[in-house]
Amino acid sequence: MNINNQLPILAEIAWEVCNQVGGIYTVLRSKAPAAVDKWGQRYVLLGPYMRNNAMAEFEPTTDYENPIGKAVLNMRQAGYEVFYGNWLITGRPKVVLFSLQQIGGMLQKIRYDFWKAHQIPLPENSELVNGVVAFGYLVTEFLKRLVMQTDTQSQPILAHFHEWMAATPIPDIRRMNMPVKIVFTTHATQLGRYLCGGDTHFYQNLPLYNWQREAGRFGVEAAATIERMAALMCDAFTTVSDVTGRECLYFLGRKPDMITPNGLNIVRYEALHEFQVLHKEYKDKINQFVMGHFFHNYKFDLNETLYFFTSGRFEYVNKGYDLTLEALSRLNYLMQRYRVNKTVIMFIVTKQSYHTINPIALQSRALLEEIRQTCIAIQQQVGERMFYEVAAGSNQKLPALNDFIDEYWRLRLRRTVQAWKTEQLPIVVTHNLINDSGDPIIQFIRKSGMYNKPEDRVKIVYHPDFITSTSPLFGMDYTQFVRGCHLGIFPSYYEPWGYTPLESIASGVPAVTSDLAGFGDYVMKNIEDYANKGIYVVQRQNRRFDEAANDLAYKMFTFVQKSRRERIYQRNLAENVSAEFDWKNLYRYYERAYHTAIYRR
Repeated sequence: MNINNQLPILAEIAWEVCNQVGGIYTVLRSKAPAAVDKWGQRYVLLGPYMRNNAMAEFEPTTDYENPIGKAVLNMRQAGYEVFYGNWLITGRPKVVLFSLQQIGGMLQKIRYDFWKAHQIPLPENSELVNGVVAFGYLVTEFLKRLVMQTDTQSQPILAHFHEWMAATPIPDIRRMNMPVKIVFTTHATQLGRYLCGGDTHFYQNLPLYNWQREAGRFGVEAAATIERMAALMCDAFTTVSDVTGRECLYFLGRKPDMITPNGLNIVRYEALHEFQVLHKEYKDKINQFVMGHFFHNYKFDLNETLYFFTSGRFEYVNKGYDLTLEALSRLNYLMQRYRVNKTVIMFIVTKQSYHTINPIALQSRALLEEIRQTCIAIQQQVGERMFYEVAAGSNQKLPALNDFIDEYWRLRLRRTVQAWKTEQLPIVVTHNLINDSGDPIIQFIRKSGMYNKPEDRVKIVYHPDFITSTSPLFGMDYTQFVRGCHLGIFPSYYEPWGYTPLESIASGVPAVTSDLAGFGDYVMKNIEDYANKGIYVVQRQNRRFDEAANDLAYKMFTFVQKSRRERIYQRNLAENVSAEFDWKNLYRYYERAYHTAIYRR
């Protein structure tokens, strides 16, 4: 990408630089090492300064002897509050962060000038839109100064904008004829996010939507218009999957120039030969939770138990929770009918509003721990006394073990077990939800009757909160929890990419995705024999819900019948295939986009 005698400068602009909000944060953070490796000191990320987040992720620098640093100094001399340093992640990329509070009384004039120049409607009372406009103004001021510090004839400047929240500078760059090459990436269209949840034929109806009318109906005129203008005005337009590319054509008026699929920094997940050991270690921790949650009422063989999970934002239809639950109900029927002597525990991990953790879950866990500690004390007492008796005794007859247990410990163990045992079925949801009666997952469970009965081969644990190491229920973080499971279930209806199944296989855990997810679509087109490598793709495109539910149920039923040896083999294949999604391999797509932007007239 050498233009004349110097390589370009790349500025990557996003609302989520040093600001963890959603999936784009994961994209930027995981991609940074590959970007730094390719661009070195010519790479910088621009974002808003969010003090609480930046304090943990940002470190200032004093290295101003480069065009980026000089542009920062120039802005400061003009009175702007600008933070310049390194993002404390792998690769330590340069970042420039802009304080939005400094705009203050200038905001109304900035809004008016933006509307006058581009006729984009801006709602009055939207804190997000006001922040986006302020951020865009500051980014434009920085890029103007970066141009002043650079001979753009011999060293082009590339500005790569992610999503509409970062894209307001694009029309101003064009209006001012600024010598900056523009790349715009949308990770999901604004209208797609809103429409897909209420239209079961969303993809078939794409050509029928009027984007302006739909934007007005959902109150997202500003976001949709900025997004559309950015797509039409940039030099290179990309999105993360062919699935989202179809939306772009109808909602943004332009087909993407290329697809830039998302990857991961696989090094963060690599456990090499240890990942099977880690699976057992964290599975044992999940076993502890399961014993506390279920064994107070009945027990089952943990060696014949499989742990499935799903996770992500609570979008009941978009994320495929509805399909997952229906397929689990059918799997339960199949396992009972064919007398499959295994148990499946399905963990549904998502964020929902709740009052507290259910006291039953806490009490059961606490009593099980009391039983465990009592058994350890008895074991220690019996061991010590038995050793003394055997070592000192003259006969060969082993003494009765009961003779070594104090009555205190017998009584304590008996009372704790009696307090723990109950006739109440294991609870389905671990927390007391604020909207229990209106929660669609609870509604499905009530309708299907999957109440974790002893005869149910599939049992459900709905955990409406993030799993963290401080959680009193699990005592491990989410990545450890994933490694302890056997299968991830993510059959999304609307998923521009889909990091959760990718993170699953990177942890050596096979996963289910769908052909309507960008990840699933990419797998089908680029990975040979993907099902045998631990990536199962549910066919949802142009199929009825009932057909997709049967497809998912069959895939889960097939997985349940695998032997332990077969599952171990497939975990190896899943971890190996995840290397295909390392940014070292996928960054080439972004390089093509930059090349297109530079050479396009």
